[in-house]
Amino acid sequence: MNAKLDKSIFWPSLIFIVLATVLLVIFRDTAGPVIEGAMTAITFRLDWAFEFLTIGLFIILIWLMIGRYGRVKLGDPEDTPDFSKFSWGGMLFCASMGTSIMFWSIVEPLYYYTGPPFGIEGSSTESAEFAISYGLFHWGISAWALYALPAVVMAYSFYVRKDSSLKISTACSGALGKYADGLLGKIIDILVIWSLIGGLGTSLGLGVPMVSAVLSNLLGVEPTLLLDIVIIIIWTFIFSSSAYFGLYKGIRKLSDWNVYMALGLALFVIIVGPTLFLLSYFTDSLGLMLDNFMRMSLYTDPISEGGFPQAWTVFYWAWFAATAPFIGIFVARISKGRSIRELVFHVLMWGTLGSWLYFGVFGGYAMNLELTNQVDLTGILTGESEQAVIVAVLDSLPLSVIVSSFFVILGFVFLATSLDSASYVIASIASAEMKKDAEPARWHRLLWGILLSALAISLTIVGGLGVVQTSSVLVSVPILIMYVLLAISLLRWLKQDEPYHHYVKK
Repeated sequence: MNAKLDKSIFWPSLIFIVLATVLLVIFRDTAGPVIEGAMTAITFRLDWAFEFLTIGLFIILIWLMIGRYGRVKLGDPEDTPDFSKFSWGGMLFCASMGTSIMFWSIVEPLYYYTGPPFGIEGSSTESAEFAISYGLFHWGISAWALYALPAVVMAYSFYVRKDSSLKISTACSGALGKYADGLLGKIIDILVIWSLIGGLGTSLGLGVPMVSAVLSNLLGVEPTLLLDIVIIIIWTFIFSSSAYFGLYKGIRKLSDWNVYMALGLALFVIIVGPTLFLLSYFTDSLGLMLDNFMRMSLYTDPISEGGFPQAWTVFYWAWFAATAPFIGIFVARISKGRSIRELVFHVLMWGTLGSWLYFGVFGGYAMNLELTNQVDLTGILTGESEQAVIVAVLDSLPLSVIVSSFFVILGFVFLATSLDSASYVIASIASAEMKKDAEPARWHRLLWGILLSALAISLTIVGGLGVVQTSSVLVSVPILIMYVLLAISLLRWLKQDEPYHHYVKK
């Protein structure tokens, strides 16, 4: 069953995205510095807001899990989950992370090693100890708390209150009332779509050059613009096939393959790499992160103003917040029949463990290469590029040609998983009604996917991808307010609907 088009969202969103992208590209030389300046101002002036938001969400989610509302069923008494826990967890992780985790798990620890927080000396023993622990923090429970709350509110709205739309404006209606159906609601939904475009732009901006660099190294050719475009076209073909078959036959299967491949690659590195060092380093890093969790969570560095928390922690929280509505809608759609406790726990658990696995394995392996002087990765990072670091790490592994080929395939699948999930969500937002088992029309899903690919190719050709990425993160400022509206809506609904709740058996 296909959902009908919501023309009041579809056409304004389409026109706004195309127009905004064209204007940003045309005026990128002047718009770039302005947007970068705005982003810097946000991270320095609202650092406290993003950090309190993130830790506050974590507290609310813990309360939801252990409180009396944790057993509330997201659906009717007879509803059962559509997906196994493996497929469910795989979809929510793959849709959220894309190629970002492949890229940053290798590169990010090197930045922390050379430019550590807390006034620690760079390239020291202490900075090496914090290199992985800060990655575990940034991609751990706090980050996934930003994704979990919108998912809970959207799922409650859709499956418990039977609101027949997958829109963030609908999820805010508990706080906004009638205004959620008016102009304010339309603006919220269009901003969500724009933030999603930028989030995908970030995945593209990281993934395409990374895959291009590894593929160029395999083929013995120089990375070129043409190769980048070919990668986007191949990626679009993979996505289109998945999107055509829909949520149950396409996206689920692609996510399953993605998880198997990601686990296989990590397991290979653990076996052939410095196994005991990786296990010991991860254990120490995890302990250091847990020991400093509150310090990291509320670190703003107002005295020495070194800029570390603003450049990393606050930027990450803003980036995750900007893409959180998209993840929330997608996770809500695949969570029928689960309890609130189950949804919160699994978003936090799957997301955190998947991220920690990649930082522990690939980050630990990269740091071992650096610390044992096998490969001067920090020199490559400074003198060449981040992509060159990834190529050097893959080349250092046994069977490097096979591993690099596998890495390229995994990159394609990760990118495709992100795009088919994103096109599904945008099509859902731009649909008038989404009944419990309805899906956006195939042509609608494919249209958004092809549009996203066309934008990616255009922006890659003209060099405007970075401006669009940064502009989308600016959306995180109004989304700060959106989080408050979502929390108020959920709390009001839980109290109002308590006599009518269905509960999952213990």
